[in-house]
Amino acid sequence: MDLYMMNCELLATCSALGYLEGDTYHKEPDCLESVKDLIRYLRHEDDTRDVRRQLGAAQILQSDLLPMLTQHRQDKPLFDAVIRLMVNLTQPALLCFGSVPKEPSFRRHFLQVLAYLQAYKEAFASEKAFGVLSETLYKLLQLGWEERQEEDNLLIERILLLVRNILHVPTDLDQEKRIDDDASVHDQLLWAIHLSGLDDLLLFLASSPAEQQWSLHVLEIVSLMFRDQNPEPLAGVGQGRLAQERSTDVAELEVLRQREMAEKKTRALQRGNRHSRFGGSYIVQGLKSIGERDLIFHKGLHNLRNYSSDLGKQPRRVPKRRQAARELSIQRRSALNVRLFLRDFCSEFLENCYNRLMGSVKDHLLREKAQQHDETYYMWALAFFMAFNRAASFRPGLVSETLSVRTFHFIEQNLTNYYEMMLTDRKEAASWARRMHLALKAYQELLATVNEMDMSPDEAVRESSRIIKNNIFYVMEYRELFLALFRKFDERCQPRSFLRDLVETTHLFLKMLERFCRSRGNLVVQNKRKKRKKKKKVLDRPLASGDVPSGAGELETMWLSLAEQLQCCAQDPELSLESVVPFDAASEVPVEEQRAEAMVRIQDCLLAGQAQQALALLRSAREVWPEGDVFGSQDISAEEEFELLKQILGAPLPRQQGPEEQGAEEEEEEEEEEEELQAVQVSEKEFNFLDYLKRFASSAVVRAYVLLLRSYRQNSAHTNHCLVKMLHRLAHDLKMEALLFQLSLFCLFNRLLSDPAAGAYQELVTFAKYILGKFFALAAINQKAFVELLFWKNTAVVREMAEGYGSLDGGSSSRRPPIWSPEEEAQLQELYLAHRDVEGQDVVDVILAQLKTHRTRKQVIHHLVRLGLADSVKDFQRKGTHIVLWTEDQELELQRLFEEFQDSDDVLGHIMRNITARRSRARIVDKLLALGVVAERRELYKKRRKKLVPSSSPNGEESWKDVCQEDLEEGNLPEEESDEGEEKEEDSEAGQAQGSSVLSTEALGQSLSQEGFSAPLLWLQNCLIRAADDREEDGCSQAVPLVPLTEENEEAMENEQFQRLLRKLGVRPPASGQETFWRIPAKLSPTQLRKIAASLSQPEEEGKLQSRLEPTVPEEQGPEEEHQKEYHAQALRALLLARRKKAGLESPEGEGPAGEKEQLKMAPRKRQLLDSDEEQEEGEGRSKGPESRAPEIQKKKRFQIEDEDESD
Repeated sequence: MDLYMMNCELLATCSALGYLEGDTYHKEPDCLESVKDLIRYLRHEDDTRDVRRQLGAAQILQSDLLPMLTQHRQDKPLFDAVIRLMVNLTQPALLCFGSVPKEPSFRRHFLQVLAYLQAYKEAFASEKAFGVLSETLYKLLQLGWEERQEEDNLLIERILLLVRNILHVPTDLDQEKRIDDDASVHDQLLWAIHLSGLDDLLLFLASSPAEQQWSLHVLEIVSLMFRDQNPEPLAGVGQGRLAQERSTDVAELEVLRQREMAEKKTRALQRGNRHSRFGGSYIVQGLKSIGERDLIFHKGLHNLRNYSSDLGKQPRRVPKRRQAARELSIQRRSALNVRLFLRDFCSEFLENCYNRLMGSVKDHLLREKAQQHDETYYMWALAFFMAFNRAASFRPGLVSETLSVRTFHFIEQNLTNYYEMMLTDRKEAASWARRMHLALKAYQELLATVNEMDMSPDEAVRESSRIIKNNIFYVMEYRELFLALFRKFDERCQPRSFLRDLVETTHLFLKMLERFCRSRGNLVVQNKRKKRKKKKKVLDRPLASGDVPSGAGELETMWLSLAEQLQCCAQDPELSLESVVPFDAASEVPVEEQRAEAMVRIQDCLLAGQAQQALALLRSAREVWPEGDVFGSQDISAEEEFELLKQILGAPLPRQQGPEEQGAEEEEEEEEEEEELQAVQVSEKEFNFLDYLKRFASSAVVRAYVLLLRSYRQNSAHTNHCLVKMLHRLAHDLKMEALLFQLSLFCLFNRLLSDPAAGAYQELVTFAKYILGKFFALAAINQKAFVELLFWKNTAVVREMAEGYGSLDGGSSSRRPPIWSPEEEAQLQELYLAHRDVEGQDVVDVILAQLKTHRTRKQVIHHLVRLGLADSVKDFQRKGTHIVLWTEDQELELQRLFEEFQDSDDVLGHIMRNITARRSRARIVDKLLALGVVAERRELYKKRRKKLVPSSSPNGEESWKDVCQEDLEEGNLPEEESDEGEEKEEDSEAGQAQGSSVLSTEALGQSLSQEGFSAPLLWLQNCLIRAADDREEDGCSQAVPLVPLTEENEEAMENEQFQRLLRKLGVRPPASGQETFWRIPAKLSPTQLRKIAASLSQPEEEGKLQSRLEPTVPEEQGPEEEHQKEYHAQALRALLLARRKKAGLESPEGEGPAGEKEQLKMAPRKRQLLDSDEEQEEGEGRSKGPESRAPEIQKKKRFQIEDEDESD
């Protein structure tokens, strides 16, 4: 950045800091204020980090801040301010921008900030700067807790953060170009830390129990110090060259020498001693060019071997989202003095600090005192220092804090969490993959340490190892972890180093598990199995209980014995109702919908001879469900109560399936909303190592191994051994050589066998020859093996290749479908051609009905595709895929039928009965909307009128059996039922109980009005009317909350009597823990809401209601309108009669005007209007029967307009 483009205020502030003369820095008088101004500027910089970039271009830290830090440390306010400014300037670029920007301009700013940070790191690589920091930190740590102020703690934290920021700056490899054993900038920084004594202070902070608050800072600094180091070579520094290192170097040199010699030999064979002046042109027979002719080769014959059709072609560009992940961690060998210092630091850290520091950090992580993702430093330290301890001088006591089953569990939990987040958070998948790699390294080192403990001469150490392995191998999650990681390996997010560590960890785990199984003889492990269970369902039809006596004589005999008990119980004043609860509070069914179950419980008590319990249940149910007088009115007499119990005893009540039919297991299972659930069942089984090994015999696992095997030249000898060992287990131990018969793997074998340095990979060469020999032996028997090379295979295909195709079906003749004979194929073809063009029917169903041999639908469809009569199986899908077009004549017929029946009660039903081409309801509705005949679906709903009075019964009460049946039916309806179906469907409870509800709510309303709740009643009435108007305008229904905005309405909503009124009106109380306000249910239609609102009117409004009955119908009106007006007037008279009767204005004998008698006579006719057409004849038959017969429960037919055509 050009210094002349610097902001003028920023430039003036920097000029006021001071100046450097020689090695002496002279500060200005306003130096402290200028430093504070720079801090303020950095706090308010924009997204491009302009202030940070300008200060970096001006080199403020190198020319001003560092000299100030080293020469003016006595000025404590200035020293504190400079430390604050340095911490801000050196914070990581990723922290400044949030992530690596993708936009070009922001990415350029990001790279500029990164370059300035690398310059800061180079400037800090001096003993003088770190000497000042260590001296200051030493003086602060000398202070006791009672002497240390808050400013001192802040300064300690800022110094640690400054060291962390400097060490965090990444190395610029392109600029440094350092080789191994050379001191890089990071090495120089580490050496400066060592010379200043800061490493000793870090060890003190890590080991001191009084300084636990800095444990995470110390662990982060230590992890950054050893960022580029490898623990195993670091442990052997200073002990001379080990024999293993020498053998490794000799092997690498031998491989390079063999390749060089082979290349010289090839070049010598390619050309003769005499140069040919004629290069020549040759025709390569059998190799076609772009056209149909043979290829013409214009080079010498010695170059023919290197010919490829891809020569000269533009390489295909791989998109960024499909490119393989790059390696981010680079390990190098530092200078010898730095490695010696780091080795001594690791030894002291393990002996004095490791256990205490790791315990403190683990406590911070479990108590969530750390920041997000700080557990990655814990996992890095675990892997690094345990590997160092294992390579130096293995002492399990130095790492005892992290050598436990709890640590295994902690690492496995984080590894699984990272794995799941990598699959879900696709934008940050690479970051989650890096964290998962750290967790895998920690898991690998834990296993390696436990394996090392097995070889310890100490018996106690070996016993501890056996206990840990017993716990690890027992739990299923530890065994299934590697399978999940292999199956979901994604090279776009996870680098090759992750795959290498995964392969080596799996090899170690299998080796330990196999050895443990051999030593134990038999191993019992935990097994978890997901068990599917189904929700208990209610039968659609009423199921009569097996205990209900069928004969009338048996019922009469039983009732005589029960009547004597009831007489005694009725006179007992101490009959308690508090201990009897008629509903199940823990059930998912709402209390309002449990009336039918309460009725069944009363009948069960009567059948069991428990008369007192039945009577108590009846009275408790009357208190819980007073609406509709289903369990009798509040002032019911004893004789009427006995008669009601007698009716309950003999009624065929609808019942749910018994628990004996559900099975013993489902009695203990908890019912959920989902139809099918999965429960984990934990058991134990004897472990079989070969059965566990078969889990790895899948194409996903083999593909990952082959991917890593491609880089066999770059792999270490141990990695290649792990690869060959696993593939050998699959091929030899499991006898699944065909699993490796894949063309890409064979190409790799060809490259390996033709490698000049193949002698260095003797194990790989032997295995390749073994697999190739097995393949050619199989190919001599099965000629299709060459085609199978093109595909990755599973175990079923492998078995078929070896034993013959169709061998799997031959093992179970019951699962093998019968062969189609020529006569059956001819019949199938004839039926398909005859019925494929017929509209309104499923061609497969027609074929299945007419076939002579029993076939399944799937068999017929697949054979039609095999015969070429159909293109795909998808052509026969039923739901919504087969669209039948409407012809012009059919559209005209549909319009004619609509005009003919548009004034009827059931427009859609008449159209479906009279239309020529059979269509589903959904198709007819969609077509009417498309033609513009109707504007919305609600115009096609079946017009049904609601009852205004209860059905005629001897006591003037509604039939409780109908109410029970309707409650059960409403409980069976799906929750996802559409709004159209809800409005169209008859709400029998609201219709039948409307009259009695009006009678009860009026009395409650009058009592509440006398207590001073007139205003809340008026507010409730307005809310109901508003809700009805909104539902008519919007055309949809949803629950509306009743929100009291005044203090008077709030007091009313908390009043128990007002809440009782709300329940009678059908208003739903708030759900516990989820809702606050009462709500008007969505199932109430606008007409029902207006009737409920009218029931809240005061007695003085009855005059207005009576005046509405006065006008007469003019003679010029049509018969249909006259009938509607007459019916409306009769309904209003019945409502007025009900109000007067409730208020005591009418005699109980029911003497009234003729209009009231006409209303009672009209009840059967009203029932016919409510029922469907198919029930009319049955209703007439029932009306002719004797009145003394017990009424039967008849389920009403309900219609619903569906959007999907499920009949096609």
